[in-house]
This record gives sequence, C-alpha cells and structure tokens, in this order.
Amino acid sequence: MLEQLQHDGKLLAMILRTNFKKDGIEFFTPPEFSQQLAYMNRPKDYLIQPHVHNPVSRNVEYTKEVLFIKSGKVRIDFFTDDQEYVESRILEQGDVVLLAYGGHGFCMLEDTEMIEVKQGPYAGEDDKTRFNAKPFEPRVK
Repeated sequence: MLEQLQHDGKLLAMILRTNFKKDGIEFFTPPEFSQQLAYMNRPKDYLIQPHVHNPVSRNVEYTKEVLFIKSGKVRIDFFTDDQEYVESRILEQGDVVLLAYGGHGFCMLEDTEMIEVKQGPYAGEDDKTRFNAKPFEPRVK
C-alpha cells in the first residue's frame, strides 16, 4: 500500500508499506522531484542490462529524504513549512517513507534502526531549520 500525506495541496510524504507488492516497476514520485522513489519486483533470472549513469546537471532546491525502517517502530510527526502540526504516522520494520515538503519530527516508539538517503553534499546546519513544536496531541492515521 502507498500512502500520500498531503496538506493544503502540498505533498508532505509518501509512505510505502512493507506489504506493498506488484509485478514490474513503479515510480511513485513525479519526474520533477529531485529524489525519486520506485518499487521493483522482478522474477528469478530477470536481467537489467548493465549501464552507467551520465553526468546530468540538476538544480536541487529542497532536501528530500528517504528513510528505510530496518527494525523497530517510529512515529513521524508532520508539520507545515510554517511549523504547524498536521498529523502523524507510525512506521514499522520494512516501511519506507519519502519526506518531500514541510517539516517532520520523530519519536522512537521502540528501539529503532533507520537507513537515511538524501541529496548531498550535506550542508551542515544550513541544510535545515530546527524548531520547537508547539505542544500537540499526536493524531495518528
């Protein structure tokens, strides 16, 4: 299952649950996203022709990140660009999330291992604005 979390017409996140399954390949992100998310399911002996990637200039304005939940359980709290709380989702082992726009925070509900993939090079503290969220009661869907 693929969930798209939107607020005021803006995509905040895509969540690919561990139970998602279909044949072939499917890209979930629009082509203009600087980070692409796809799912691939191929049968035994299927071949992908060897290839190299060509140098292509790209303009990246926002850092999009992909998190793979390797183990555990985490609540992700989603915020608008104006730092207002929207809602929350719980991810478990095997789930994947692409964080597209808006803000986000995390609460580990269990010991959790995550793998993060995002654009580089990392710009240090210039890469993000940290904020203290106003008190909220998590609304999990």
